[in-house]
Amino acid sequence: MSVSETERVGLTDDELLLLAELAKGVTVDRVGRSLDVSGRTVRRRLRGICDRIGVATAIEAVAWAARRRLI
Repeated sequence: MSVSETERVGLTDDELLLLAELAKGVTVDRVGRSLDVSGRTVRRRLRGICDRIGVATAIEAVAWAARRRLI
């Protein structure tokens, strides 16, 4: 299923992957290892995602993406 850029709110494939992994219960550090970045970088990217989509927490970001069937 193709998702338009408007629906994605400019989220990159890596950002959607990050949210999908968190939805599966994968830890931030493990997500970082799979993306070849540090856990700190993952947390920074997650903060950027939250700011962009207007939510306060990672859980809200995952729920937001799931409701829109992005993950």
